[in-house]
Amino acid sequence: MHVLCVHGNIAERFKVTAALLLQICNAVVAARIMNATLVLPELDANSFWHDESGFVDMYDVPHFIKTLKYDVRIVMSVPKITAHGKSKKLRAYKIEPPRDAPVTWYRTTALEKLRKYGAIYLTPFSHRLAEEIDDPELQRLRCRVNYHALQFKPNIMKTSSDIVNKLRSEGHFMSIHLRFELDMLAYAGCIDIFTPKEQEILLKYREENFANKTLVYKKRRLIGKCPLTPEEVGLIIRAMGFDNTTRIYLASGKLFGGERFMKPFKAMFPRLENNSMIGSGKLEEDNRGLARSAVDYMVCLLSDIFMPTYDGPSNFANNLMGHRLYYGFRTTITPNRKALAPIFMDMEEGRASGYEERIRQVMFNTHFGAPHKRIHPESFYTNSWPECFCQMKAGNQADRCPPDNVNDVLESQFQNKEDVEAEATNQTDSTSSMETGV
Repeated sequence: MHVLCVHGNIAERFKVTAALLLQICNAVVAARIMNATLVLPELDANSFWHDESGFVDMYDVPHFIKTLKYDVRIVMSVPKITAHGKSKKLRAYKIEPPRDAPVTWYRTTALEKLRKYGAIYLTPFSHRLAEEIDDPELQRLRCRVNYHALQFKPNIMKTSSDIVNKLRSEGHFMSIHLRFELDMLAYAGCIDIFTPKEQEILLKYREENFANKTLVYKKRRLIGKCPLTPEEVGLIIRAMGFDNTTRIYLASGKLFGGERFMKPFKAMFPRLENNSMIGSGKLEEDNRGLARSAVDYMVCLLSDIFMPTYDGPSNFANNLMGHRLYYGFRTTITPNRKALAPIFMDMEEGRASGYEERIRQVMFNTHFGAPHKRIHPESFYTNSWPECFCQMKAGNQADRCPPDNVNDVLESQFQNKEDVEAEATNQTDSTSSMETGV
C-alpha cells in the first residue's frame, strides 16, 4: 500500500473554508493519479485563527469516505507497519510540490518517491495541482469531492439552515461577500481613499506580508484590481432596481476603516444581517473561527441571490460562484470592476451625472449565474462547465447523464467485481488441490 499525506496552512478569514476545499479536492485527485491511499488532510488554522479545529471537526468524515470509496481509499491516519516483530507508524518522505504542478509531475517525480518510500508527505499543498487538466474524468472527480463528498458537520449545517429559514420567513434575501478587510486592501494596494494613519497601517501590513511592488491607486482602479467599497456595492444594487426593503445577509470579516464606510450602505439598505445577529439570537458558542466562516459559506450558497465584491484571489467567492452554478445555475451578480471603475472615479471627482444609468448598462451585461464556457483566466472552481455537466442527449457516451440511481449502480458493479474475484480465488484453490492430488 502506498500512502499520500498532505498539509495545508490557512491564514486568511475568507480563504479559510474555500482554500481548504480546493486543497482537499486536489489531494483526492493527486491520490487518484498515483493510485495511493489518502490520509485525511491536516489543517493548520491555529496560527491565524487560534482555533484547534481540524478536518474532522469541520466535515462529516464518514460521508466523505463513503462518497469517494469508488475513487480513492481514504484512511484517518498514517497506517502502521510491522518490522522485525515490532509495529510502528510508517514514516512519510516530505516533498514540496511545485506551484500548479502538472499531472506529469505526480506521475513521475512524486510517484517515484512514493514507490521508493511507501509514503510521501506533500507540504505546502495550496495550489499545488494545475487547475486545467486535460482529463475530463479527473476534473469530474474534483466536482464529486467539492460538491458531493465535502459536507459540513451537522451542527454547522443546522446553524446555517436555521439562519436561512429565519431570513426566508420574511421573503427572498440576497447575500453579499463584502471583501473590504485589511489583508485584501493591503494586497490590492488601493489605499488613497483612507486617512494618513490608515494608509500607514495598510502599507506596513503590505510590507510585512506581500511582495515589494510600487502600486499606483488610479492604475489599479482602472484595471479592476481594487475591492468595491460598501457604498459602491450599495449604488450598484440600487441601480439594478433593488430598494431599501431588500433583506441582505452580509458575509465579511472586520471591515477596515470602520463605520464611516458602512454608513452610506446602511442608509440605502437598512435591513442588514450577519451570522451573529439574525433576529434577536446569537450564534451558538461553538460556532466561532472556522465554523463561523463555514456558516457564512452555506448561507451564501443557499441565498436567492449572491454577490461577490472581489473575486480575484478570493477563493471564498470563486468557489461559491462555481458551487451555485453547479446546483441549478443560481442567480449570482458579478460586478465588472474594470468596467465600473471609470464611473466611480468620475464620482470621486464630482462628476456624478447619469451614474445610475451607466452602472445599469454595465451590470446588465453579465452572466448572472447562467452557463457559459470557461475562458482563461476564469477558474475551474468558478466555472466547471462543461466537464462537470452532463447532457441528456449526448452523442458521446462519456458526456451522457448518469442514471438517477448512480450509487446503486456503482454498488452493484462493486459487489459484482468482488464476487468475480472471490470466484476466481475459489477456482484457483480448487485447481491447486486437484493438482496436488494428482
